[in-house]
Amino acid sequence: MGCFSSKHRNTESDIINGSVQSSIPTNQPENHVSRDVLKPQKPPSPQIPTTTQSNQHHQQESKPVSQQIEKKQVLTQPLKPIVFRETETILGKPFEEIRKLYTLGKELGRGQFGITYTCKENSTGNTYACKSILKRKLTRKQDIDDVKREIQIMQYLSGQENIVEIKGAYEDRQSIHLVMELCGGSELFDRIIAQGHYSEKAAAGVIRSVLNVVQICHFMGVIHRDLKPENFLLASTDENAMLKATDFGLSVFIEEGKVYRDIVGSAYYVAPEVLRRSYGKEIDIWSAGIILYILLCGVPPFWSETEKGIFNEIIKGEIDFDSQPWPSISESAKDLVRKLLTKDPKQRISAAQALEHPWIRGGEAPDKPIDSAVLSRMKQFRAMNKLKKLALKVIAESLSEEEIKGLKTMFANMDTDKSGTITYEELKNGLAKLGSKLTEAEVKQLMEAADVDGNGTIDYIEFISATMHRYRFDRDEHVFKAFQYFDKDNSG
Repeated sequence: MGCFSSKHRNTESDIINGSVQSSIPTNQPENHVSRDVLKPQKPPSPQIPTTTQSNQHHQQESKPVSQQIEKKQVLTQPLKPIVFRETETILGKPFEEIRKLYTLGKELGRGQFGITYTCKENSTGNTYACKSILKRKLTRKQDIDDVKREIQIMQYLSGQENIVEIKGAYEDRQSIHLVMELCGGSELFDRIIAQGHYSEKAAAGVIRSVLNVVQICHFMGVIHRDLKPENFLLASTDENAMLKATDFGLSVFIEEGKVYRDIVGSAYYVAPEVLRRSYGKEIDIWSAGIILYILLCGVPPFWSETEKGIFNEIIKGEIDFDSQPWPSISESAKDLVRKLLTKDPKQRISAAQALEHPWIRGGEAPDKPIDSAVLSRMKQFRAMNKLKKLALKVIAESLSEEEIKGLKTMFANMDTDKSGTITYEELKNGLAKLGSKLTEAEVKQLMEAADVDGNGTIDYIEFISATMHRYRFDRDEHVFKAFQYFDKDNSG
């Protein structure tokens, strides 16, 4: 499995991605090591920013969060899609033919903008991961800025412990190719589940790596903004393989004093101040706290059947330390969780302080096995989001023509090139014709939520799944149809 996410932006459970504002400073770092990639530009300061940002983003008055989340912004000037001429360059350097340098291997993943492959360097025989991004799919300036910034941030962090290494960025007439370290191990939760035994001491080792990534990012002037277990991969299949942070597609350089307002990340891991649209680097600490909570009990602290319900639980901020297995978890572990999940970001512990916590540094994390039910819950949580979307797709396939009349016509009208699938541009234009006032970010959010198989387009079944009202899914025969699909051995 490659270290790089197959989609530039998130999908599946990543249900609240919004626009990412480009904030690249203009000067190149003096200590930059030259590489065959787009040269990064230096953030304002390679130090942890002062409290100016924190104080500023708490002095602002805000409306109730539910109103802010649901408010639709009106685009006064519709943005025209960018069309590239084959001679135009995005990275600002001569075109290079990737296949002269690397031999592309098997496909690792397919996303909205491109495909990730294994690749072998022709001159050395070394194996890497290569993400090829089709330039014709970068239809907005923001898309281009996102790709450029991700390359810049990955190179700026290159060589740091627990962070995936980028080798090079190349561009030809059709695509941008990102070549980076290939992580041969599994995702974090998969490794824990596969081992079958687990302790607080093991959890402390994992969260130490996560917090180390946060500390490095913040010290070097970067906010990750999408920390979650899926974005951590094992470098190899070795038992003691290093954990590596991947996917910096939502990351930004810290600008001192700036208040960030775009809603980004993945629902379960989002900090309350993100939902209030006023936040800084402290959101990464919150996400690390959510990861630790799941590591210790198997499920996230804020839970609901819908994303809106999850947001409401996050705002309420009531953390359960009473249910199993919490009575048997050490007080020191619970103390660290509380400090990481402090609602007020000004009072929230920093990554450096967390790494000095006795549970991590002082050896207070016991080595006795945690209740095996935690692993079972973790496995269920790991599979839940994908299963729910697949179930909706199965149900949609079982609906009658009468039940979906109107939706079929809507799909046909949006599918202007009659390809049988809806692209981002077709969805955006189709919604505009229907009188929708969604922002570009919100349309993209819809696109990614509906694109179940992650291929960058919405097919007919995905469209029906995404647009059917939930109450129509309550009919017993449709639920039974989905149940039969998964119950292959008829065991019930």
